[in-house]
Amino acid sequence: MSEATGVPADLLGGYLPVLSSAAATGRLPGRDAVDVLRALGAEAAERGVPMRALAEACLLAAELDAGPAGSPVLAAARRSLAAYFDGYEEAQLRAIRSEDEARRAFIDDLLQGRADRLAERAEHFGLRLAEGYVVAVAKDAEPVGEDHPLVRRIEEALIARFGSHNILIAARDGLLVCVAPATLTAATGEFTHHVRGGLGPGWRVGVGRPHRGPGGVVTSFREASEAIALGERLGLRPQVLKAADLLVFPVLLRDRAAMEDLVATVLGPLLAARGGPEPLLETLEAVFGAQGNQTAAARRLGISTRAVTYRLERVRRLTGFSPDDPTQRFTLETAVLGARLIGWPPPARPGGEP
Repeated sequence: MSEATGVPADLLGGYLPVLSSAAATGRLPGRDAVDVLRALGAEAAERGVPMRALAEACLLAAELDAGPAGSPVLAAARRSLAAYFDGYEEAQLRAIRSEDEARRAFIDDLLQGRADRLAERAEHFGLRLAEGYVVAVAKDAEPVGEDHPLVRRIEEALIARFGSHNILIAARDGLLVCVAPATLTAATGEFTHHVRGGLGPGWRVGVGRPHRGPGGVVTSFREASEAIALGERLGLRPQVLKAADLLVFPVLLRDRAAMEDLVATVLGPLLAARGGPEPLLETLEAVFGAQGNQTAAARRLGISTRAVTYRLERVRRLTGFSPDDPTQRFTLETAVLGARLIGWPPPARPGGEP
């Protein structure tokens, strides 16, 4: 019988006596017999025996043993099969939970740079940390949790395209995280494609630079997260922000005192403008973003080109800096970027004073 079904005979060792006993006494298997069958079901799962083959073997045995006492035998078969299934499924669930916990712990350690057997554990999840890796993160209006359906959906899509030993998708700190080899240049684009289709309109993606080793994954993750934060602070329009394109901003922030001095010196006079400095700052940002094209800037701001020209003249009169002069434009643009980075101008106090 085991040859016909492909099920090892020892896995039926606790089942055949149940059938014989049911045929002889008409009684269903007791608790002890059921516990034995549950254990055998778990062992079948661990040995990779398909549940369909196990069920076929059980039904075949019941058919062979069926006779005058056929009804009790079949009833015993049904109860025995239920016990097998219970043991099998419990073993599967234990394996899944164990794998999920190990994966979650590995991701936490990887993104925090904890080095406890990291390279060895990485191999289990298909990562070879000696290579260069890029981390991309996605942020939505609502934090992305581990149970977000997009985590599994994107993972399945990327694994189908790039293979199971290349990509790691997870949720971390409210962000959706993608870790991919730097050689898979299309991976972050594919990740972004699925984020665009699965998150709300306010989504953003940050992409770190490629780095090698476990520490490189941490660095790329931090760069990707900081790219999103910079985009929000600066009001940048692109929804996909690459750390490599934003390297100037960490440099600007490295000496905060110097940046505060630059902003106060260059833009401080705008505090005296009627209506405050914000409309003039927005106009400068729009002009710089349009590479000096005042018509395009006016379209972006929703005002006339004449109004843009008037505001730029007010900036020149108040600050002494003109966006039309190359040297002065660089200083002015750096000051405007710095203002957004340090949160200038400060919010007005209740009494109207800044």
